[in-house]
Amino acid sequence: MRDFQLPGKSMAFAANGMCATSHPLAARTAVRILEDGGNAVDAAIAGAVLLGLCEPQSTGIGGDCFVLIKPPGKERIVSLNGSGKAPVALDAESLRHRGLSSIPENGPEAVTVPGAIDAFCRLSQDWGRLGLEAILRPAIHYAEAGVPVAPRVSSDWAAAADGLQGRARDFYLLNGRPPELGCLFRHSGQAEVLRRIAGQGRDGFYTGEVASDMVKSLAEMGGVHTLEDFATTSCEYTEPIRGEYGDFTIVEHPPNGQGATAILLANMLSCFDIQSMEPFGSERAHIEAEAAKLAIDARDRFIADPLHTTRLDHLLSKETAIRLASLIDPNSAIRSARNSSESVHKDTVLLVAVDSDRMMVSLIYSVFHSFGSGLASTRFGINFHNRGSSFNLEKGHPNEAGGGKRPMHTILPAMLERDGKAVMAFGVMGAHYQAIGHARFISNLVDFGMDLQEALDGPRIFPTQGVLEVERGYALKVRHELSSLGHKVTKPSRPVGGGQAISVDYQAGILCGASDCRKDGCAMGY
Repeated sequence: MRDFQLPGKSMAFAANGMCATSHPLAARTAVRILEDGGNAVDAAIAGAVLLGLCEPQSTGIGGDCFVLIKPPGKERIVSLNGSGKAPVALDAESLRHRGLSSIPENGPEAVTVPGAIDAFCRLSQDWGRLGLEAILRPAIHYAEAGVPVAPRVSSDWAAAADGLQGRARDFYLLNGRPPELGCLFRHSGQAEVLRRIAGQGRDGFYTGEVASDMVKSLAEMGGVHTLEDFATTSCEYTEPIRGEYGDFTIVEHPPNGQGATAILLANMLSCFDIQSMEPFGSERAHIEAEAAKLAIDARDRFIADPLHTTRLDHLLSKETAIRLASLIDPNSAIRSARNSSESVHKDTVLLVAVDSDRMMVSLIYSVFHSFGSGLASTRFGINFHNRGSSFNLEKGHPNEAGGGKRPMHTILPAMLERDGKAVMAFGVMGAHYQAIGHARFISNLVDFGMDLQEALDGPRIFPTQGVLEVERGYALKVRHELSSLGHKVTKPSRPVGGGQAISVDYQAGILCGASDCRKDGCAMGY
């Protein structure tokens, strides 16, 4: 139990239903949907779509999502890939001929077709109770009435404002400036789009005037997207992948998500006596950082569109983890692991929900960079993500950019099972940190007996772009010790990641939730 004389927050407890996410209005909306007779899928969609207004720098209807669902009364977990594909006309060779060595992060080349709305419509149809009109009503209301800008959102918005271009500046700035803390943010264009989706389903977004607005806007910016690219977008049910840590089974999304990276990293940490180390000491931080470098390098070599991913079994193999773990020197930082040049902080939201029937949902929804590409459609102001910047232009690479391909994705929802039964829905945001965050969260639970809130709130480290970001929660002594091991230690300019979790105690009939202190949100139940 936490020390109530020190800053912190308690876990949330409830018996019926619960939501945990990064903004209080979205959590409250999701719980209200549950109270009104909706299930966890209804609640997750309602809260997630609203987050596009509460945290527009992190997510929106111009983005992608991945979802894990544990149906009520069943001991199986279903995964849904809501990531869109590159336009058919995208061609890596032509981009190389233009002199490009990577996909421009703030250009139309980085805009893959948004997949989240198709996934939400499929989820509602296949698993929901209330229907799109009811679950989109709260977001439509707030799009018109306005959402007060929260503290973390205000900070992120100000940091990202210069990246907004063209019409995006009209929709996402107020008088040319980022909205201030507590200011109401409205988006009438998005309210209109959501009304069309509520009435017409996916066709309200992927065909007709909304699709035409997106395609025409992208074409004017130099994009090669077509109406056919949008009309044919389709999410896909997939089979989750699994690994073990302690007495938990980790359930992750398969490629093109990086769930295999989280499992590989957990398997590598299992090779060390982590529980004998100080939870926030230099020894554990060093081992985790070195393992993360190797796991991210493996990810960047092999994970791509499901049709192009190579050696997935190799990534999930414990033998692979043992061999990689043997490369770690406890007394010196690795210098040869190829670290992704894209390993920088990106923006994402995560929402987990559990209902009274113990349907569980872990949903992650993102525009990738803060405000994605920084581009928006002319008429409706749909902010385009830039997930296509995760492609590379290396000829023959599994993740080489190509028409109709899905890029490697960093976002990953997760669940934990024990003895074949789903006991927790969780996730950790932060782009390339996410797989590292999953492994650390689970290790905090297993190796150090932390509760959910402690496991999310504890200080973090993140090896990225040749440096080791060490949050201020670590002692100065630890920072010095890590430097002596060869790490180039820096303080991150922004908090590392953010997470949500809900666990189920079936015997007691109780839900327990936690929401990362690094965001504005909360866990809330009834």
